[in-house]
Amino acid sequence: MNAYAFAYAAAQQSTVHSSPVRGIDYRWRSWGEKQDGQAPLFLLHGWMDVGASWQFVVDALCSLGFTGCIIAPDWRGFGGSTSAQDSFYFPDYLGDLDALIPQVLAHFGYAADAQVDIVGHSMGAHAALLYAAARPARVRRLINLEGFGAAPAPASAAPGRYTQWLDELQALRTGRLNLAGYDSQEAVAQRLMKTNPRIAPEHAYWLAGHWAAPDTQGRWHILGSAAHKVSNPVLFRVEEVQACYAAIACPVLTLLAEENRLHEWQGGQYGLADYLQRLSHIGANRTITIAKAGHMLHHDQPLAVAQAMQAFLQT
Repeated sequence: MNAYAFAYAAAQQSTVHSSPVRGIDYRWRSWGEKQDGQAPLFLLHGWMDVGASWQFVVDALCSLGFTGCIIAPDWRGFGGSTSAQDSFYFPDYLGDLDALIPQVLAHFGYAADAQVDIVGHSMGAHAALLYAAARPARVRRLINLEGFGAAPAPASAAPGRYTQWLDELQALRTGRLNLAGYDSQEAVAQRLMKTNPRIAPEHAYWLAGHWAAPDTQGRWHILGSAAHKVSNPVLFRVEEVQACYAAIACPVLTLLAEENRLHEWQGGQYGLADYLQRLSHIGANRTITIAKAGHMLHHDQPLAVAQAMQAFLQT
């Protein structure tokens, strides 16, 4: 690790909060304060990530003059929002968000029916899109950072998927899905840079301190439940997703990474053209590409992402 890897200091300091959400002690962090006439901004992280992951975008956004209230929760089973469940279901993220938003609004003194702006990345973006369809009156603007969803699956795949789910539950119980541990924060940072070579070393080291934590013996562990590795037993239904997209009433901005690997991740079964076709069901969607970025574009190019966000949210 280079010496300068330890130099990053967050320009904007966050406050960590705790709220009871559907039987879970939900952790969320906030930056800034309520501004009259400006919707609160919710930032929703992706799979195996944490709310603190947005720090670099928050710093960039505030450097551009943004002065409002920003909120980034840890989804259930990630970060500080610990959960003992052995399998996670996607609709729970929508239920959690719907229960958390009123508490956040009350905390900062917003009206109970106030609209919010939402930015989501990957899994968090897919959840945001579905939530905007279910609660169109709640969402003012939505920014979608590669909320791809999943490849379509035929009904004939259902028996095998249930078998896979049961097998993975057994594997979880016997510890075969346990997440790897690391010797130090530096080792966690190296893991982050191996997964994403574009992330700056100083960002990786800072993020490692929020993405993982040491146990009493000094061994570092990712702050994510191993149960997230268990497959969803319910098949992904494209027709339902497209119907939800058609129900979104707010303007949507989609940000795509220039170095997109969707087709590779999905084994050739689902690519960028398919994703764009799904997005065509949204009534008011605009898509732009972020140069020199991969899937973790909010880490790779936080300023470019913040600039796109700022321009869209001001309209």
